[in-house]
Amino acid sequence: MRRLVELGIYLLSGFIGVIAFIYPFFLPQLTAADSSTAHATVAPLLTTLLIFINLVVLLIEIQGQTVSAKIVAALGVLVAITAVLRFLEILLPVAGGFSPVFVPIILAGYVFGYRFGFLMGTLSMLASALITGYVGPWLPFQMFAAGWMGMSAGWLPRLKKPALEMGLLLLFSIFWGFLFGLIMNLYFWPFVAGDPATSWQPGAGLPDGVRRYAAFYLVTSLAWDIGRAVGNSALLLILGRPTLRALTRFRNRFHFTVGASTMSGAPSTGGGAHV
Repeated sequence: MRRLVELGIYLLSGFIGVIAFIYPFFLPQLTAADSSTAHATVAPLLTTLLIFINLVVLLIEIQGQTVSAKIVAALGVLVAITAVLRFLEILLPVAGGFSPVFVPIILAGYVFGYRFGFLMGTLSMLASALITGYVGPWLPFQMFAAGWMGMSAGWLPRLKKPALEMGLLLLFSIFWGFLFGLIMNLYFWPFVAGDPATSWQPGAGLPDGVRRYAAFYLVTSLAWDIGRAVGNSALLLILGRPTLRALTRFRNRFHFTVGASTMSGAPSTGGGAHV
């Protein structure tokens, strides 16, 4: 029953996130002023909903096995570390959209599972925004996109050969370097009035909308996202293997009784929980 409730919560959060990104496309032509008004109303509501959803999931997890409390504690530590890493964007600015917060989200989701990855992504973006002052109408959209990044990392296949595993994670980090930008642009693109060839037009239809958005992305965001993809892969090459070993070692220190459900989704091995 607890698993069904959790699944329902994640499906609900995904539905809310998709609606938040696409609802402007069902409205008449909007302007930049309309964007400020719309996001000023929607962003606080979305942020509140996301925080509430995360708290509900954490409360459900904490009611489970003792190991769940330890996993939740690990989540808190990893979120705090990732949030502090965002200060590097201020101290050591780099070209493009690279941020050191994405690699920890990917690795945590990969090691601990899709539920942990979603929480890691959303909470890391929230905490890092609060401590760096990067709070604005873009925040809930960043939380959703980062949450989906961590969640999808938990769905990657587990490869036994370290070289293949790192290769898969490298490709995944590059892929999300571009996909994060593709997703994030959607929250403001319908409000941009500019070149008719790259701006959204109501009633243009899906194929034409995709063509216009592709042109907009190539002109405004591709170079920015290349920086994020290259930065993700470089950071993963430098810190990925030792970080992956440390996270995997922590996860493997716990064994679960048959039928126990944990946030990490790790298989049951019997013998109860132990450290």
